[in-house]
Amino acid sequence: MRFSNPKADVFVPVAGLAPEEALRRVTHLCIGAHQDDIEIMAHAGISDCLAAPGKAFGGVVVTNGAGSPRTGAYASYTDEQMLDVRREEQRKAAVMGRYSIQLQLAHPSADVKRPGHPGVAADLEAIFKGCTPEVVYLHNPADKHDTHIAVLLRCMAAIRSLPADRRPARVLGCEVWRDLDWLPDKDKVALDAGRDPELAVELLKVFDSQVTGGKRYDLATVGRRLANATFHTSHATDKLAGITWSVDLTPVTRDGGPSLAEYTASLVAGLADDVARRIASWS
Repeated sequence: MRFSNPKADVFVPVAGLAPEEALRRVTHLCIGAHQDDIEIMAHAGISDCLAAPGKAFGGVVVTNGAGSPRTGAYASYTDEQMLDVRREEQRKAAVMGRYSIQLQLAHPSADVKRPGHPGVAADLEAIFKGCTPEVVYLHNPADKHDTHIAVLLRCMAAIRSLPADRRPARVLGCEVWRDLDWLPDKDKVALDAGRDPELAVELLKVFDSQVTGGKRYDLATVGRRLANATFHTSHATDKLAGITWSVDLTPVTRDGGPSLAEYTASLVAGLADDVARRIASWS
């Protein structure tokens, strides 16, 4: 299994399993921009596959993560040193979460942001052609991180390039750099992220270069999941211990469906309508 960037990393936690077979087994696939995005977005998918016969989780990190903020013990690390650290952290998470395969494509963010970059497109197309996942977890189209949006767009293009009968059955856009609790309830998909709480924390803490390097993603992510579960509804007790909100992007992957921009605009308009309706109802 080869990818366009010579620094790409192919890691199969199960010894003796060929990468092609490990990818083929994947039923739950998460593609994130940076190391630790997978563990923030798709804990529900990781839990779905733990000790579940016939289910396997796969992770893909598209960029190299060189530009991450750093303080403390990592303050003096060069970008090259951070690349090595973050690659190993992601490998550790794959072992801990029992992933079938972990791919790190190592593209600079600038390449991902360039529409039509041949290496990025070829790598993503090869991944989607190598597996038939039931569900794909991607960044959401209202995310405020530019690289996240670029990765989402490249993934959607790769999915649309597949024959219609080979496209994933379900594609979900998940919250990372913008919460999705603002979506009207009818447009939100709740992912059960309250399971395996000890593993959830350990999966986030394994990214020590981020957590002790100045970003407490471990506390923030778990706190957001709990807040989502508690503030989901005002007139019922909590049904889940943690929720990651997502939006169903499957319609955008279908022939004749809306563009990503059109679809996202309709979601934002739905929020405006919901707010206006509530104010009008009680005025």
